[in-house]
Amino acid sequence: MTGSADYNVDLLVIGGGINGAGIARDATGRGLKVLVCDKGDLGSATSSASSKLSHGGLRYLEHFEFRLVREALAEREVLLRIAPHIGHPLRFVLPLDSSLRPAWMIAIGLFLYDHLARRSRLGASRRLDLRTAPEGRPLKPEITKGFSYFDGWIDDSRLVVLNAMDAVVRGAIVMPRWTCQTILRQNDHFIAQLAGAGGRKTSVMARAVINAAGPWAGRVLNQITGERDPLRLVKGSHIIVPKLYEGDHAYILQNDDKRIIFTIPYEERFTVVGTTDIAFAGDANDVKIAPEEIIYLCAAVNRWFRQPLRPESIVSSYAGVRPLIDDESSDPSAVTRDYVFDLRGSESEPVLLSVFGGKLTTYRPLAETVLSKLKPFFPQMSGAWTSTAPLPGGDIPGGDIDAFETAFLRDHSWLAPDIARRYARAYGDRAKIVLDDALSMTDLGRHFGSGLYQREVEYLIGHEWAETAEDILWRRTKLGLHIAPDGVAALEGWLAQRSPHLEAAASLRDKRA
Repeated sequence: MTGSADYNVDLLVIGGGINGAGIARDATGRGLKVLVCDKGDLGSATSSASSKLSHGGLRYLEHFEFRLVREALAEREVLLRIAPHIGHPLRFVLPLDSSLRPAWMIAIGLFLYDHLARRSRLGASRRLDLRTAPEGRPLKPEITKGFSYFDGWIDDSRLVVLNAMDAVVRGAIVMPRWTCQTILRQNDHFIAQLAGAGGRKTSVMARAVINAAGPWAGRVLNQITGERDPLRLVKGSHIIVPKLYEGDHAYILQNDDKRIIFTIPYEERFTVVGTTDIAFAGDANDVKIAPEEIIYLCAAVNRWFRQPLRPESIVSSYAGVRPLIDDESSDPSAVTRDYVFDLRGSESEPVLLSVFGGKLTTYRPLAETVLSKLKPFFPQMSGAWTSTAPLPGGDIPGGDIDAFETAFLRDHSWLAPDIARRYARAYGDRAKIVLDDALSMTDLGRHFGSGLYQREVEYLIGHEWAETAEDILWRRTKLGLHIAPDGVAALEGWLAQRSPHLEAAASLRDKRA
């Protein structure tokens, strides 16, 4: 390369969502120098607005997307192996209405689901008599038959952060809240100008740019090449309501428009209901659930459940925009969830690779495919490695999170049991780093409410790029659903008092990087 910049790297990854973080982790582990930037917090857009599932996508079989389903089914097992602390098997109950899909069709689909990829941690599907099975109790009496099968649950926003953390351990530079303002070609490399808070500026020289900007990937491509945005944006919204039923299983509910809706146990006291699929043409920076989506989700639940779900029961909601490649399908639900790449460049030109589409479950093979496409330009890079390397916190003997939790509670008997369980499940074997030298509840510092203590907040600031109450309460933890308004205010006040220190620490971190 020629020229100069503040940072000189092999790859500049634009986008700190799951694809960007996963690519950065994989590339750094193969020996490449990587810098990741995102205009917001890590995983603050689409990647934290999912159904929180690592699933094969049963309904994608109807669209004959067998490759995508096979890959996703295999990845469920990989995620349970490398991140056992933030994921777990989840049993789904599928009530039958033969007027929507006949039993034989569902049985064939579940047979394929069971056998398209090997299973070791997830059970097999089976038929259910909902007249006698406990899973039938919340459902209307006329619903007598059904099926059950297994997929996985995963904490989406923590999955993003853990990939970024591991990338940094291996040598990557991760810069959330830095906007890529311009990217210019100069001979065999790109020069990018980044802008941070407080008027800070920096420049990056990169042999290759990975455009993993999610809903903004088309805009980034347009910025560099002048070509039109090839993406089709589809909004998916969820509602969170008080627990709809007893049990740790989820339901997959067929709707009369041929779509499906999930009801998923969440944070012990709640149920997540989602998702919708509607075309989106607004500002991807401002995505909210629409009143008609609330009506749609409530109606979908009320078709099956005895107890009516009313909009006034909603505790919270969230919405995200899925950046899908425009395949000219008239139905947003039928637009492929598979990923597509656009690769530009040569040995004498800088390389631009844009990532379009994809789903949370398949971020890791997506990253592997990206690196295989870059191999001709970086022949020195080593091979694939991420399928067996635990994510931070996931180095748990045998992957047995239940045994780990039991031991953690025993070894920290002074810690309130509900907090100890949450630490074990959120931080895995890094929970000891969260606690540091604490030996009593008093050592955890100020209590903001709902089990959130100063010691954990300081860990999230120092190790996980958290800066705001939203980062801490809704993405790093899910305590935003539990904490009282005065606790939120107390946390915001404490963070405001520390803000000059945080800005200084961020500046120092950037310089060290």
